[in-house]
Amino acid sequence: MLNNKTILVTGGTGSFGKCFTKYVLTHYNPKKIIIYSRDEFKQFIMQNEFKELNKDNKLRFFIGDVRDKERLTRAFEGVDYVIHAAALKQVPACEYNPSEAIKTNINGAQNVIDASLDSGSVKKVVALSTDKAVNPVNLYGGTKLVSDKLFIAANAYAGSKDICFSIVRYGNVAGSRGSVIPFFKNIIDNGGDKLPITDYRMTRFWISLEQGVELVIKALEESKGGETFISKIPSFKITDLAEAMKPGCEMPEVGIREGEKLHEIMVTVEDSMTTYEYDKHYIVYPQMVWSESRTPKPTGKKVPEGFSYSSGNNTEWLTVEEIRELLKTVE
Repeated sequence: MLNNKTILVTGGTGSFGKCFTKYVLTHYNPKKIIIYSRDEFKQFIMQNEFKELNKDNKLRFFIGDVRDKERLTRAFEGVDYVIHAAALKQVPACEYNPSEAIKTNINGAQNVIDASLDSGSVKKVVALSTDKAVNPVNLYGGTKLVSDKLFIAANAYAGSKDICFSIVRYGNVAGSRGSVIPFFKNIIDNGGDKLPITDYRMTRFWISLEQGVELVIKALEESKGGETFISKIPSFKITDLAEAMKPGCEMPEVGIREGEKLHEIMVTVEDSMTTYEYDKHYIVYPQMVWSESRTPKPTGKKVPEGFSYSSGNNTEWLTVEEIRELLKTVE
């Protein structure tokens, strides 16, 4: 599907962008991959990291901000697929700088939508979401909820254009910046024997970067417009993670942080009305008048009434030993 196609990734120098780029260059033969981001130093680092994979000179680096609609419009010329990964993601930073979070996460999302609709070439747009957009309790989650709604509604403005917009949702990626694994690792590396737990009841989903990339590829292949794709992945207890990383360590309970949830929620009871189950994922379909003509009838199994999907009510759980094995794969 991606062979001989031009793909643009906003926020492409981040963890996801690098993994996605490596995956596509390894498994496909794209025409071009355009990395669109605002940090020239990160682009320089990524160029050096990808020298071996980029021998055919398929990578292009555009300096630009999703806040800049004119620059986006220029970058989108001739692009077939867009992956929107750019966002301000740090919860405390968004709380302290709310207007900046709105400019990037909401206004930037609208700019990506407009540039895609006006390009004349873009066929599919996949936007990365987060569990924090579900019943949001912090500004970051609130801005991503609005972003999700914008991308879903964008399908109504496609008209006769051959373009569709969809969402991919997952929680913190194992080992990513801001996740608990590097936090614990830093304490252990510095000789600490206590791993603080915000709440002993806390759970999280386990998803690797590559699994996130594969879900985006699936969305590119299967989306028709307005769907939210969610992977079926195992859960783990934060206390079990601490035990896996430092057996026998003390685990003082320090209290939940502002804007933090006990569990990662992917599908709410309200969303379950239009949620269907497939072998390896769920899809939440849009509840819009336009979706009746653009989105075909689901082929999956309708989830039961009252269904919800969170890391706290999951049916698949990782043991301490399984977590320990998975940690070996985390960079």
